[in-house]
Amino acid sequence: MHSNEDLTLYQKVRNDIISGELKSSEKITETKLAKKYDVSRTPVREVIKQLELEYFIKDSYIFIPTTEEYRNLFEMRILLETYALEKAGIIYTEDDLLELKSYTNIDINVESEEAILEMNDNFHQKIINASNNPFILESYQKLKSFIYLFSKTVINKRRSGLIEEHVEIVEALYERKVDKAKQLLENHLQKDLEFSLYYLSFKNEKSN
Repeated sequence: MHSNEDLTLYQKVRNDIISGELKSSEKITETKLAKKYDVSRTPVREVIKQLELEYFIKDSYIFIPTTEEYRNLFEMRILLETYALEKAGIIYTEDDLLELKSYTNIDINVESEEAILEMNDNFHQKIINASNNPFILESYQKLKSFIYLFSKTVINKRRSGLIEEHVEIVEALYERKVDKAKQLLENHLQKDLEFSLYYLSFKNEKSN
């Protein structure tokens, strides 16, 4: 697991937004963040730009999406990933399948949260890379912080079936049952959404 010193400035700010260390009621300014993280304003400016691109900061405040906005973002994610998975069914080699399968070899009841997050990210990134479309990859990149937020909730609460669903997707791809794999992926992401919304709405209610 990474120590706080190992994290980039972007990761530190992102994590502090997710944990609530940075309050949604506080204005996010270059000066305030530079002082908090003991850095110059130049790297802070780049981090803020990145977090604005990823819909994490809006109009100098932490963006708190509504449930409907969360659903809309996930609808886009499902569209992108299922399309990429269709391409994967055509272009994936044996090595690609083996790599994807390797990202399912983890016990979520034993491994650390950071290790599971990394494995989960590798799995979904491998799928989206199959699109070979720079515009899709860029759009997906902009969703990465939201994906991280949902993944962190799903993994922190150890959602049952998480890795087993990944395994089923890989097995369907091995059998070249692409439509089945796409349906499994959509169901998987839908479960992530509903599971996370339950905990995120509960967390927001407690903080209000």
